[in-house]
Parts: sequence; C-alpha cells; structure tokens
Amino acid sequence: MPRTTLLTTTRIVGAAAATALVLGLSACGSSGSGAGGAAKAGGGFTYWSMWRAEEPQAQVLKAAIADFTTATGIKVDVNWAGRDVSKKIGPAIAANQAPDLWDQANDAIFGATASAGQALDLSPVLAQQVPGENVPVSQVIPAKYFDMLPKDPGGSNHYVIPYEVATTGLYYNAADPDLAAAMPAAPADWAGLLKVCDALKARNKPCFASEGEDPWTNGLYFDYLLNGGGVDVNRLATDKSGAAWDDPAVLAAAQKVEQLVKGGYLIPGYDATKYPAQETNWAGGKAAFLMNGSWVTAEVAKQIPAGWKFGSMLPPGTKAPDATLFGFSIPKKAKHAEAAEKFIAFFLQKKELAGISTSAGNITPREDVPAPAELADAQKALAGATVRLPFDGVAGSWSPKVLDQHFLDLWHGKSTAAQFIAKCKADQVTYWQTQG
Repeated sequence: MPRTTLLTTTRIVGAAAATALVLGLSACGSSGSGAGGAAKAGGGFTYWSMWRAEEPQAQVLKAAIADFTTATGIKVDVNWAGRDVSKKIGPAIAANQAPDLWDQANDAIFGATASAGQALDLSPVLAQQVPGENVPVSQVIPAKYFDMLPKDPGGSNHYVIPYEVATTGLYYNAADPDLAAAMPAAPADWAGLLKVCDALKARNKPCFASEGEDPWTNGLYFDYLLNGGGVDVNRLATDKSGAAWDDPAVLAAAQKVEQLVKGGYLIPGYDATKYPAQETNWAGGKAAFLMNGSWVTAEVAKQIPAGWKFGSMLPPGTKAPDATLFGFSIPKKAKHAEAAEKFIAFFLQKKELAGISTSAGNITPREDVPAPAELADAQKALAGATVRLPFDGVAGSWSPKVLDQHFLDLWHGKSTAAQFIAKCKADQVTYWQTQG
C-alpha cells in the first residue's frame, strides 16, 4: 500500500463527506432497487477499482477475475480507475451510472457512499460460503474489523468487505547492531523505551527519524499515547466544551511527546525536512525507529542495504493497534449486486487472497494468510482482540483546524505540553462554535 494512498484516503473524509451530502440530497426518492440483481451464468457485472492496471494489487485481482469467470461464467467489466474512484462514485450514483462493485479504503467508502445510505449492506456476503473451504466468509474475516467502523444511517457497518489491511507502528532494522545492543528485548513501558533511546544516544545514534513537518505520522505518537491512557481521540475531538482536554491522561500523553523532543531523541534537523528526507536517512541506518505505516517496507525496499531485517512494534502501553481496511463495496443502485457479492466471496478464498501478501506485499484480513516476512510483526499486532481506526476515526476539518499546527509546535519544541493542551482546548471551543 503506497504511503500516498493511505494518507490520501485517511484524509479524504472531509471532502468525501461533502460529496456524500450532495449525493444524499440528489438521491432522495431513489429506491435502490437494483440491489437484487441476479448472478446468472454467462452474465456479468461492472467493477471500478482504486488500483491502476499496472499495480501489484491489480495483477492479483486480474488473476482472480479470470478464475472467477472460468468457474462461474460471470464476466467482469473492470475499470482500473485509480485513487480518484472515490471522487467519481458519488456523481455516478446520482446519475444512475454506478458500477456494481468498487473498492477503496474504509473511510473513503464511508464518506463517499455509506454515510449517505448509498452503500449496500453486505451482511449476506458474510453468510456466503467461501468457495472450496466449507466455511462462511464471516469465519475468515474477523468481526473486529467491522466493529471499529462507524455505522451507516441504516445501522450497518458491513458496507465494506476488506481484502487488505494497513497498520502503523514503530518500524526498525532488527539487524542493526546498535539497536540490538540497546534493545535486547522490546520495552515493556514508556520508561523502558526511553532507556532504549538513551542507550542509542550513548552510541551516537538518534532514536527516531521524523518527517518534521508532517502532523499525521508524527501525530501517531500522540494518538497511540492517548490510546494507552484510555482516551478516545474521536470523543476528545467532539467535546464541544473542550473540557475533555482537561483529562490528566491527555496531559500525560502530551508530556511523553515532550519528553521525546526535549530528550534529544529525534534525528537532528527533523524539524526542517519533508518526506522522504528522513525516511531515506532511516533506511540508511541514521536513526533506529520510524513511526510509519505498513507501506513503508515497500517504500524503502530499494534503499535498504543487504542484511536489513524489518521489525516493528507499537509504542509501549498501547491498548490496540490502528487498522485501515481496503476492500469492496456495492452501491445500493447496483444492477447486478448478487453477481458482485459472489465475486467478493470468491476472492476471499485463501488461494486467491494470498496474492495480496505474496505478490502485492501487504497484509490481508485473513489471519491464516501469512504476511510478508517484513510485516510479520505488524500482522502479530493486528492479531489481538481489538483494533481501532487511526486517531479513532476523527474526520473532517477538526485535525487541520484544531490539532495539527499546535501539535507541530509541540513536536518542534516551540511549546510545552501544557501550552499545547491549552491552545487545543481554546481552538476546539471556537471550532465547534463555527460548525453550524
């Protein structure tokens, strides 16, 4: 999963939600009656994909489509639309020209269709048998991935069926002798992590690389620390009074971020560089850890020296890893929904889905499909009982208007944790006063 894809999709909700609002208004009175289209042998359905034809995921899907047509006689008319598919789907539905199937990240699907009640409830897919495996789809796709999603107006969180999962964490080179000496075992708590950083500092190696001007990846430290302190970021963000910022756990999280800055644990010059400068430095062994997503292993694959061994871990104290789903959705107006549903179940066969790991180098939601070796730790983290959305699903303009700049000031050492809290609280009150 390219970085640009995830960052775009996780930030697209605001714009997509506006599209969904227009969609909802323009779609008033529609019956959505196309949902019952039958899957007839020799028939077909249309599919708009977020992947471009040359991308690895597209190659895996192409092979599955060929197998599906051979097995069922159902033809698939694919448009390899690329990332802009989430911008096209709303107008297509409004014009009654929607495809029968499309795919994107969970937040893009929710913003573009599900939030307006225009995504089909795919619960029937979960009840289908996975071809050749004698188990229902619900048995191979953990329920936790649906439990973390916001519900559509009809109360369903089954508007997307995932086939790929991305997650974030601290990535490192387990074969780095400096890190191996400083971290004989994963730290059990925050103090343990700082001890690792101190040991690295003694060996003249920065603990963390950081693209200093990026509030999203750097903000993940704060997000995970809040999670460890029992604070839900979405509830923090939606408190119109701002009083949620007075929670001692919020200040404690900010103070831990401040410790990283004042402790000198960040790579020198981080506050004046942009992607991919520090990622490149990290891949060159100039810092031990990089907070990033599971896509980073693919991004630096051509930069890392021989002998590099990827590892990853969550900041100590984290209660649940974040997860972003990439999967299928069906518009309510789809004319051949039943055929599209049949393909979803077909693609979730272990033998078809395995290509997302072996060919595309990503993690699947099926825990019996091993992740690529470089993402084995990330898959272990996802195997826990619960997962959550990055920043607990905060959407819209709250982050850029309340959090981002104040967090960067804290991250750059321009403000203290207490000043950061006070500024966010004040701006949040103002923000909600202006939100209709």
